[in-house]
This record gives sequence, C-alpha cells and structure tokens, in this order.
Amino acid sequence: MHKALIVLISFFAFVVSAFGQTKLSVHWEELTAGDFRTAIEQSHGTCLLPFGIIEKHGPHLPLGTDLLNVRYATLHAAEQEFAVVFPEYYFGQIFEAQQQPGTVAYSTHLQLELLQETTNEMARNGCKKVVIVNGHGGNESLLPFFAQTQLEKPRDYVVYVLGLVDTPPGGPQKKTTMDMHAGESETSAMMVSHPDLVHMDRAKNESGADQARLKLPDNLYTAIWWYARFPNHYSGDGSAATKELGEFKMKGWQDAIVNAIRAVKADQDSLRIQNEYFQKISHPLDTRP
Repeated sequence: MHKALIVLISFFAFVVSAFGQTKLSVHWEELTAGDFRTAIEQSHGTCLLPFGIIEKHGPHLPLGTDLLNVRYATLHAAEQEFAVVFPEYYFGQIFEAQQQPGTVAYSTHLQLELLQETTNEMARNGCKKVVIVNGHGGNESLLPFFAQTQLEKPRDYVVYVLGLVDTPPGGPQKKTTMDMHAGESETSAMMVSHPDLVHMDRAKNESGADQARLKLPDNLYTAIWWYARFPNHYSGDGSAATKELGEFKMKGWQDAIVNAIRAVKADQDSLRIQNEYFQKISHPLDTRP
C-alpha cells in the first residue's frame, strides 16, 4: 500500500511538472499578480479588449446585450487560443439611443481618452499586442478612427481592431430579413450566452419595423438616420430567434476571434514597420521612394 502511494504521488508530481500547476484563467481580473506575469508570457503579450455598450435592446433583451455577447464569444475564443481578456468595457459611442431608459452615453473626448489610457495601461503591463474585439454597431466608426490615431506619436505596442463578424454562410435558415438590432440574430445569440436574461414573451411588445422617415441617397450620411428608421431602438423581430441559430452564430464569431488571436501572435511585422514609420516622420524631406 505504501509503495503504491509513493508511485501515485510520483505520477502526480510528473503531471504537475509536465503540464503546469494550474490552468491559467483568461480573465485579467481573476489572475494573481504572479499568474498575470505568467499569462502575459504564455499569451506572447497578446491581450483582448471586448468592447460592448449599455443601451436598450428591444423590449426583451438586457441593456448589456452587446457587452454580454462579445465577452462570451471572446472568453470562449481565448480558452481555445490563450490570451488575456480585459474586464468589462462599455465606454463607447451610443448617442443615437440617449432617449431610451438605461442608455449610458459618454462624451466623445472621454470615449477616446479612456480608450487610449486603457490600451496604454494594457501595454505598460506587457500587452504589446492589443486586440479590440467590437461587439456594438455604434463603435464601427469609432474604433477604426481610434486605431488610426495610434500613428499620432510613437508607441511600443500595436492596436488591432476586429470589427463585427458576419455570420458565416450555411447554418439554420433565418425567418426574417430586417434584423439589425435586437432582432432574430442578436436574440438567438443571447439565447446561447445568457438565456436567463432573454424575455421571449416580450419580443412582440414593440415594433421593430423600419419607419423609413428619411428620403436620402444611400451614400449621403446624417447622424439621425438610425432614429429616423428605428425610433424604438429595435430593428427586426426577436420572437423569430432560435437557440440553433445562436449556436451557429456564436461558433462563427468565436472561430473568427481565434483566427485573429493566432494571426496577431504570429505577426512580427506590424510593430517593426510602425517603428520604421516613426523614425521617418521626424525628417520627411529625407524620405525617398
């Protein structure tokens, strides 16, 4: 019995030595300081910033739908391809929904300053590759602009932006065509990420129809376009949602994030070229073709 116990202890010691003492959490906030150092090394300095928002999502979904969904997809992706995931972040662009209860809309300068200081702090802590994973349509203009501003002055890290990911072809057949906000697709995703927060019995309490109150060319933009079309801040019909569509949509999203993490980890060029650029901007007259 004693000999068998020694063999068993030796076996577990080998397993611990070979595979590490514990599996590291991908949640930034769950790591100890020492484990955080290990996580940065294991992720090769690759960190994810899932970016949501706080806004109305029809009559049946929670205010944090975008935040909840993007974190669900990002955390599951990071568990497949290890990266460190920053805590809840929802300080984005949502001026078009300020008339709805529960919306939290920060000023433009604060959105940009807070995002810059956040990525700066992430980089100071070893995240030299910061991937912002967008989960909110209202951020689709904000985030590329923010990424472009990273060329304002030299930095020792690179910001990457993964925009909204289209559901791949195939999968369950959709029942609706108008499906832009809190409709069939988004509700289906919530049925997977947080089914306990979905109130399907309320999905038809309001209209998500396009009211088409503006008559302008497609390539002529004005900020009020969304409110003019969807004053209820609801586009589509959430009652058409299914868990099967949600699972297919989430799988496609997670796969795209995993691919992004792997591409960023393998990227040895962006920071080098970025540094080359900053070396040249101080003496543009010396730059030659």
